[in-house]
Amino acid sequence: MALKLAVTEQGGGPPVVILHGLYGSGRNWATIGQHLAATHRVLLADLRNHGGSPWDEAMDYPSMAEDVRQVLDDHGIDRAAVIGHSMGGKVAMWLASDHPDRVERLGVIDVAPLIYPPTLRAYAEAMLAIDLGQVTRRGDVDRQLAPQIPEAPIRAFLLQNLVSEDGKFRWRLNLRVLSRDLDEIAGYPPLSPSFGYAGPTRFIRGALSSYVPPDAWPDIRSRFPAADLVSIAGAGHWLHAEKPAEFLAALQEFLAG
Repeated sequence: MALKLAVTEQGGGPPVVILHGLYGSGRNWATIGQHLAATHRVLLADLRNHGGSPWDEAMDYPSMAEDVRQVLDDHGIDRAAVIGHSMGGKVAMWLASDHPDRVERLGVIDVAPLIYPPTLRAYAEAMLAIDLGQVTRRGDVDRQLAPQIPEAPIRAFLLQNLVSEDGKFRWRLNLRVLSRDLDEIAGYPPLSPSFGYAGPTRFIRGALSSYVPPDAWPDIRSRFPAADLVSIAGAGHWLHAEKPAEFLAALQEFLAG
């Protein structure tokens, strides 16, 4: 059963739905969304078990794709451009394959329909290990995460999910389910021969990222025959934050058709 996701909407014009990656939320795409809102109706969705959206025991791509289809229904949208980063890109691909009539064009950001190693489980485990009942300041959580996650930018990204309510801290992530189902999230359900989407598609990758390897492109093109590939020089996996101007130019060109 589809969940009703938390959605932030801005702008007007042709609709664009943006789907974030693992441990993220729609707010991570607020700056990109503000730029696109000059010409488009932009919907920033929090995927299940993330941000302000409901928690659920199911954390698989068919379920997440149905959640996004429900977003389109709830907002009276027949067809939309759907843009997804990393985990959100896999959701977008699944939605386009299951409901091609609802996807006007598809943008897949630094991910492919591949199985990846579940290396990001360590982040969930590090967050789960913190006793938030004993925390009084955000800096305390940052210091406790540092031994397991030495990269300050990654800690800052994860700490966007830490909120304080009535003097108590909590995570806006269903960390138990995310940690449990990391193999499912990093992987993909078995792809049927019909999995794919024939509509306009753009894959945008960070040139320094390994998420879209060259040897994956023939299979990608067989499933997404109208796809092209844009590489953003000097960018890694979080290319929209690392090279926002270059990323935005590639995305706006694609949305303009």
